[in-house]
Amino acid sequence: MVIRTDRLSFHFGDQQVVKSVSLEVPQGSIYGFLGPNGAGKTTTIKLLLNLLHAENGTIQIFDKDLQTNRIEILSQIGSLIEQPAIYGHLTGKENLCNRALLLQVPAERVDEMLELVRLKSAANKKAKQYSLGMKQRLGIALALLSDPKLIILDEPTNGLDPNGIIEIRQLLIRLVKEHGKTVFISSHLLAEIERMATHVGIINHGDLVFQGTIDELAGLSKPLVQIEVDNGVDAANLLTRNGYTINGIEENTLLLPYTSKEDTGKMNALLNQNSYMVYSIGKVQKDLENLFLDITQNT
Repeated sequence: MVIRTDRLSFHFGDQQVVKSVSLEVPQGSIYGFLGPNGAGKTTTIKLLLNLLHAENGTIQIFDKDLQTNRIEILSQIGSLIEQPAIYGHLTGKENLCNRALLLQVPAERVDEMLELVRLKSAANKKAKQYSLGMKQRLGIALALLSDPKLIILDEPTNGLDPNGIIEIRQLLIRLVKEHGKTVFISSHLLAEIERMATHVGIINHGDLVFQGTIDELAGLSKPLVQIEVDNGVDAANLLTRNGYTINGIEENTLLLPYTSKEDTGKMNALLNQNSYMVYSIGKVQKDLENLFLDITQNT
């Protein structure tokens, strides 16, 4: 595990915002850290970066205790919290050169980073003239300059248009697959996490209410049969009379528990034999957004 916390807790005044959180982030993963606003995501990230000090619990990063190996650990982490710290009056390349001097990083890394985040053509453009997506990519380049093993990003797609969001997603997937990085990313854009994450942690009111692979999260959803017919109410009554359970009905679309392909075929045949027009029938599962709502609303 690149990150492992044990019963991590933190208060702001009388309010406990992180409650006994035990994270496990595998090497080479994209770990999506999800939660509603105020759930404790940013506070947890600040604890991982030693910007806040944990009141209870322990933090291990790269199998070493953060408190006793702070400098060694943080030198291997690149981070971006919400908005990148860039100088608008400097060009993109000048921002990177300035950071390279501070970090004592070889100058050739600057051009490598501009190439990696696809800003080479805008290298000599003032950063204040960058779009939001370009600024976020420059922020990620700054975070990657020292070639860290772990990248921690807090809401990196805030304020981005769809093209900017796609750019960031593709960059992060590339960093993991081609450069062997581990990415820990907090977000409220559930569809984006679903497209790129390998692992997910869900925090709500400071409690870690789910942790596992993206497939394990999807496995919590019981599959349904979705049937679109010409007369939803009458079709539902027919299916009910024949022993089927209706989970939901919206206009002419019915939802029933999925049991097998054979049983789905029987439903279709029954409706056809009774002169109902079946426009579509198939197995569906809840997407990440609906699973997230189920989990957070029940905790």
